[in-house]
Amino acid sequence: MLIEHYGLRAHPFLMTPDARLFYASAGHARAYAHLAYGLAQREGFVVVTGEVGAGKTTLVERLCMELDPNLFAVGRIVTSQLESEDLLRLVADCFGVPIEGGKAQLLTGITRALRAGGEAGRRHVLIVDEAQALSHGALEELRMLSNVTENGRAFLQTVLLGQPQLRQLLARPDLEQLRQRILASYHLQPLSSDETQAYVEHRLRAVGWQGRPAWGAGTLQAVHNHTGGVPRRINRLCSRVLLAGALEGAEVLELDLVESTAQELEEDLGGSFVPVPEPTLARAEAVPLHTPRAVEPPSVPHALPMARHEDAAPPQPELRAQRYEAEPPRLTREAQTYVPEQTHREHAHASAVADPRIAALTDQLDTLTRVAARQERVVDRLINLFARRRAGR
Repeated sequence: MLIEHYGLRAHPFLMTPDARLFYASAGHARAYAHLAYGLAQREGFVVVTGEVGAGKTTLVERLCMELDPNLFAVGRIVTSQLESEDLLRLVADCFGVPIEGGKAQLLTGITRALRAGGEAGRRHVLIVDEAQALSHGALEELRMLSNVTENGRAFLQTVLLGQPQLRQLLARPDLEQLRQRILASYHLQPLSSDETQAYVEHRLRAVGWQGRPAWGAGTLQAVHNHTGGVPRRINRLCSRVLLAGALEGAEVLELDLVESTAQELEEDLGGSFVPVPEPTLARAEAVPLHTPRAVEPPSVPHALPMARHEDAAPPQPELRAQRYEAEPPRLTREAQTYVPEQTHREHAHASAVADPRIAALTDQLDTLTRVAARQERVVDRLINLFARRRAGR
């Protein structure tokens, strides 16, 4: 729908890595240079790490697009929670070697395939994604495969992609021999605020964007704030913002649209609970349960569970009376709606100021109200679209 509404050739923010939309930020350009340098050495390992969604796979997809298939045989392994022999079977399958038989047969078949390719002028490159999940034995098998050489030429190069835990794994003392074979290593950082804006505009222009829809003041900064500059998170948020804009018929994507969409994503993925503020948690944890202390009861009933102790002073009657001094809302017969008394509203306001959790609930309620109003507009927009399409048939 968003493609049709805004006149784009394709979806600019798909979650699937697409090398055609690769954006060469400062960090991604350096990572690509490390990959190119490592491959130019014709041996050893190249390591690229980064947080989840940092763009490692897209980076390698871009590299593979530029490798001549007549000169390179590229194998990809994306499932790395494997033991050594299972990994060898996947390597064998990548390079057209039968996977039947035991470990000795697998190694023999892989070695023959690597030598045959080298004699024919083809280099073998093995790319292992999510390498932080590899076992010690699997890493050792990869190291042993890098020893397949002839006349000073190595027949296999390996690229390891993984999350930051991969660096911790490779730092183990028993992997010293593998570390000595790493020729280039780079860690991808998230995009900066300026790079986030350039990233969004780059992907839009790649699919035919000509300024429609426009991004309002502060919207792309908000995208950066909500995503931390991680490309996959940027794609997810921008995709939903564009969809919401198309449903509402918006020609300018405003800040409140980005904020409400980000809130919807957080609620969809993380639930709609209100966390207890840090200061309140700190106070609750600072009171040992085995030591009776005179603690003033909170102003809101059932705010925090408190330990009971025989020596603890019971709550004072006047405090309990203050807690419920406001009359509850009453239901009028005429309108059948809740009409709170003035004193109740004042008491609720005072409670919100006194307890940050009430303030958090109030803010969330305001946000949900805005989201509900926007969703109502979206539903009306969909109904009108379906009605027009049905009338045109």
